[in-house]
Amino acid sequence: MQSFTEENYLKTIYSLASRQEGEVSTSALAEMTATKAASVTDMLRKLADKQLIHYKKYQGVRLTDEGERLALQIIRRHRLWEVFLVEKLGFGWAEVHAIAEELEHIRSEELVARLDAYLGNPQFDPHGDPIPTPTGKMPQTEYRKLSDVSTGEDVRLMAVLEHSTEFLQHLDHSRLTLGCSVTVAEINAFDKSVILHITNGQPVFVSHEVAKNLLVN
Repeated sequence: MQSFTEENYLKTIYSLASRQEGEVSTSALAEMTATKAASVTDMLRKLADKQLIHYKKYQGVRLTDEGERLALQIIRRHRLWEVFLVEKLGFGWAEVHAIAEELEHIRSEELVARLDAYLGNPQFDPHGDPIPTPTGKMPQTEYRKLSDVSTGEDVRLMAVLEHSTEFLQHLDHSRLTLGCSVTVAEINAFDKSVILHITNGQPVFVSHEVAKNLLVN
């Protein structure tokens, strides 16, 4: 059985690997986990000994089939708990990540199955991330970053890439919520910031950094 720390590493490796091609570097893991490189290396050796990752020093790391299966289970539990916290307990989407980080380590398959059924088998969490299926498949989405949308296009906000409390609170303040329809009214040629028109709302200024973390279709 894996420790909570080992589970967190598997989830983080999966997350980093999904954003790039090839192996995940030790330095990227150290940055993502806010851990010293030496400690990361020690953990990778443990995971390799358990045959959960493929790892060679200086060559990066990737999950084995078993490691990916476990990572998807953890992600599934995390995202289902986030749905529960928002829809059933009234938490805001900016409040649930840290709580779900604790709940995701409850390994009862029966509990997860009942939670899924109770929630109506949701396909997405409150941040728009797809929830892995019970058989360990990650649904694929075809979204674009708002930063890649052209002037005049009408799009719908579907998901966010950044889950920090500060970022989500900023979106709340800007009245940008999942499912809202927006029109890209203007793109600043200098800094790529965007002026959006929200349906039935006032124009909203969005920096390029924010636009890069909003996914639309």
